[in-house]
Amino acid sequence: MRFSKLFGKTLRQAPAEAESVSHQLLLRAGMIAQEAAGIYCYLPMGWRVLKKIENVIREEMDKAGGQELMLPVLQPFELWQQSGRYVSFGKSLFTLTDRKEHTLALGPTHEEVITDLVHRYVQSYRELPLLLYQIQTKLRDEPRPRGGLLRVREFIMKDLYSFDADEAGLDESYQKMSQAYTNIYARLSLPTLVVEADSGAIGGKDSHEFIVITETGEDGVIYCSNCGYAANAEKAQFDKNAEPVIPSEPNNLLSLEEIATPEAKTIQEVAGFVGVPTSQTLKAVFYFADGEFIFAIIRGDLEVNETKLRNALKCSEIRLATEGEVNEAGLVAGFASPIGVKGVKVVADDSLTSGFNFIVGANKPGYHLRNANYPRDFHVDLMVDIALTRSGDSCPRCRGKLSSARGIEVGHVFKLGTFISERFGASFLDNDGKSQPIVMGSYGIGLGRLLAAIVEQSHDDKGIIWPLSVAPYQVYLCPLHLDKSAVLPTAEKIYQELQKESIEVLFDDRDESPGVKFNDADLLGIPLRLTLSPRTLKNQSVEAKWRMEKEARLLPLDNLAVQVKKILDETVSFQS
Repeated sequence: MRFSKLFGKTLRQAPAEAESVSHQLLLRAGMIAQEAAGIYCYLPMGWRVLKKIENVIREEMDKAGGQELMLPVLQPFELWQQSGRYVSFGKSLFTLTDRKEHTLALGPTHEEVITDLVHRYVQSYRELPLLLYQIQTKLRDEPRPRGGLLRVREFIMKDLYSFDADEAGLDESYQKMSQAYTNIYARLSLPTLVVEADSGAIGGKDSHEFIVITETGEDGVIYCSNCGYAANAEKAQFDKNAEPVIPSEPNNLLSLEEIATPEAKTIQEVAGFVGVPTSQTLKAVFYFADGEFIFAIIRGDLEVNETKLRNALKCSEIRLATEGEVNEAGLVAGFASPIGVKGVKVVADDSLTSGFNFIVGANKPGYHLRNANYPRDFHVDLMVDIALTRSGDSCPRCRGKLSSARGIEVGHVFKLGTFISERFGASFLDNDGKSQPIVMGSYGIGLGRLLAAIVEQSHDDKGIIWPLSVAPYQVYLCPLHLDKSAVLPTAEKIYQELQKESIEVLFDDRDESPGVKFNDADLLGIPLRLTLSPRTLKNQSVEAKWRMEKEARLLPLDNLAVQVKKILDETVSFQS
């Protein structure tokens, strides 16, 4: 490809609205262009990268035994009603009405469609297991698209679905896919951390994310360097009893006592006023979950994890209640507790069971109660883990200290079990002729997000540094001072010879200054730059420089294309 003919332009500065590094660099490199919030065009350079990522994924899916198919973007809304997941997806599910007033959904994922399809084709255990996948456009009405390709409303995803006869088969498929994902990231030179994850709207019992650790990541990760425990912050747990945070003894439950706490509303203020650690107080937090008022109660030294709370309530949307809504519920913000409260759903964190004689609100301004104990003094409707895990907490496995990091999710695998197959009647006859529900798994990789993650992980202050496996071109041919008589014809000859060796080359045939060309070469991140100039021509050579290295070396013009081919092949072999 000749640079002068390339569609798209490089920019010296990124648009002001581009916040993430990948968003800035991909816009500046002319690889993507924004059409609307969360909607992007892939320009030729960016599309070449995306297609190479797609090929790597396809090869690993096929190697693992996957069969590729293509499912429709338009999905009958009845399928989502049948699965019940239109509730959990909520407003993220795009819907439309056709001319016959029939409601359709724009597929955010394809569990419903693939299960309905398998239901029609699979009858016997002899037809299992199955691994079916596609690489196709998905649409989700994200409330806050951000980070360029990291959080969008339209995206290309590889989604594979496994169908097995039993849990043991699912475990095998799950492991097979997890290994395939590991192979993909290795081929893309992208180090990842596998973490326990929240299944979210997809559903299922177990799931894991593959995370690229980077400061600009939008996902929080909690991990233990001692035993290897790792989980998404939405899912992470910790040992709430690792230290004796509550001094009281369980056989010494004291009587409730009202105490005046003027001007003390926050946990820190109340604990300081009474003279106890925050772990001996109970914190009240108020929410609305799908329109229902929720009273959440948790130990004072902890914070509520809203994802855990939403999952516990099985709701699609949750938000903090306003002070006015708290007052309408008959509660006093800053002085509330579940003692004596009626007609309100109370959800308690299980940290309440690890302490005694707590300080709680008295449900009237300026007063708290001393020595509150569960279940003696109050009732809860749901007792479950809703606590946010933080850096420094104790590991739930080994009691070592947990650490935190930021990361980008580049893959997610789910053990769905049978809840979707049962709703669609996707069953099979076992060896004894009995009907059994198919056991399912779901495995997704967002290609655009993966592309952005590579840039986030591999760049410097000059631009992108593409791994050779997905670089838009392998070689950047950079002739300088084209007005000098021998430079342009020699460059043309090299360009033709490189192409004959099937080397992907971007030929910068523009009449620009060396500074402009070098800056664009670094910005675009093409792995190997070949620089031809009047100086190198005197020695019948070109200057070869890897994007990731500072030093260059000279290669003789004689048989140059064969030399470059050998260098590229050796690099690919080394990286794989």
